[in-house]
Amino acid sequence: MPTVPLPDDLRAALADQLRSTAPSRASAQVERLIESYRGTTPTAAPILRDAADVAAYAAYRMPATYAAVRTALAAFRLQSGDWCPQTHLDLGGGTGAATWAVADAWPADAHRSTVLDWSQPALTLGAALAGTAQSAAVRDAGWTRQPLGGAARLPEADLVTVSYVLGELTAADRESLVTAATEAAGAAVVVVEPGTPEGYARVLAARDRLIAAGLHVLAPCPHDDRCPVTGDDWCHFAARVQRTALHRQIKGASLPYEDEKFSYVAAARFPAEPAAARVVRHPQIRKGLVLLDLCQTPPALERTTVSKRQGSLYRAARDTEWGDAWPPAE
Repeated sequence: MPTVPLPDDLRAALADQLRSTAPSRASAQVERLIESYRGTTPTAAPILRDAADVAAYAAYRMPATYAAVRTALAAFRLQSGDWCPQTHLDLGGGTGAATWAVADAWPADAHRSTVLDWSQPALTLGAALAGTAQSAAVRDAGWTRQPLGGAARLPEADLVTVSYVLGELTAADRESLVTAATEAAGAAVVVVEPGTPEGYARVLAARDRLIAAGLHVLAPCPHDDRCPVTGDDWCHFAARVQRTALHRQIKGASLPYEDEKFSYVAAARFPAEPAAARVVRHPQIRKGLVLLDLCQTPPALERTTVSKRQGSLYRAARDTEWGDAWPPAE
């Protein structure tokens, strides 16, 4: 699985801003945050309550959130052609991981981002991290505090990203926020959640609402029809994350990476076609064969066998990763 590189300027900014963070204290904060994020009762206030919470989050979660969103955006870009956002709303963006990811996905600095969150400490650290970014889209981003519950009124933007925030809300507020995000999006919405059964259920509900509002799915699904994943299974993918030195200290880990599992949906208002199929499991490589589990159209989960006799298609299958479109673009 290829590693999603953290931008050098973001890595340096995290190291600089978190230089005084004690790993032992951050570890305790991280454990509390993990319990909060895994809890079954959504909060009525930000999980990131103060500067200590935000520092722990940035050290532990920001690289993983960046990698997940960046991977989802890469899949979206493969299907969206030459489209490029002029404006971007990072909804519930916290310290701005999605803003960095969007700036990397469309690196021409042709857009302006606004990060909207209900935690002022998160926005404060996010703005500090952005201050030394190489990308003008990150450096010049706006940072706005606003409650996310209730009938949120959102600024219009070509692209709206909603990443790792729906789990913090009640069912009613979640529905309202997705509706508001859809209404605010002039062209596209990308929703990313943890790759758990609960996260997938939230993404699936958002997908239904996006389709009902007239958008069409470009990734990961190859169709707008009912998801064929049933029973105890759930649709999710993975991004390999580069750990920073502080991240390794907090985790007590020796490996330089970890795998972040996530679920997502990317939908658009403009004309574009989804992939013909999507690889939804790790490909299995056998002697002279590659087995690919695909979600395809008509909606179905099917296993396809690509043999060595198929030449270039077989070579492409050997290089194919979980989450890739199939067949590969020529």
